[in-house]
Amino acid sequence: MAPAAESMNPLYASAIQGNLPPLWFLVPEGFFTLPVAATAEERAERARSFVQELYSRGDETIWEPAALYYTAIAEFMGETGVSYAAMGLFSTAGEADIPESNMIRYEPTEGVAQCSFTVGIVATGHAGADADVVAQGILATLADDPYNDAVWLDLPCGPAVSCVTIRECTLTPELTASGEKTTLLTRQIQVHVPFPTGPHTAVFTLYTASLDHWTEIYRLLSALLQTVSFVDPAE
Repeated sequence: MAPAAESMNPLYASAIQGNLPPLWFLVPEGFFTLPVAATAEERAERARSFVQELYSRGDETIWEPAALYYTAIAEFMGETGVSYAAMGLFSTAGEADIPESNMIRYEPTEGVAQCSFTVGIVATGHAGADADVVAQGILATLADDPYNDAVWLDLPCGPAVSCVTIRECTLTPELTASGEKTTLLTRQIQVHVPFPTGPHTAVFTLYTASLDHWTEIYRLLSALLQTVSFVDPAE
């Protein structure tokens, strides 16, 4: 599974609300960062860069309406507490052991695996020394649901809890290419990482219907989690 197109991903991602603490992480290549921002001006500027990156072979006839669409989506996400969001697009063609140093990109029409990725920051009211306690409480709550696969993680930035769920949804005939009702399986992994300084918890969520490529997508999130930092890496 290789990036379907080249994407530029910043190291730094911060909460768009001024009263929430920032965090840092590296997003793997192939993720396209949505224009979540604090102001309408920032969202519009980022949306334009986003659509030109995503539709690199397009022009103003594509970029202008697409920018308006993604600006509206980013505004909605910000209002629901999302601090960062990205779309992952990866080619499923030519998967014959391509060395990382010789990455090859393919036409998206040859097959694409997709996923969505968001980061939210929620208040958990704990003191910095209680990050372990918060993580244990999250694990106990999630593990109580038999449909959750919840496990403890020890990340470089501190304790965390991972939870994988599988859902089945039904698509109406109007939404399918065949014109027939279809059942779709999706998988989500959500990782809760308490801030070591308190009193918030970062929630990383990756969601996909490309279950044939779940292992590769899971590895991408695992690599990203190894880079999470609650202090500026430049320091």
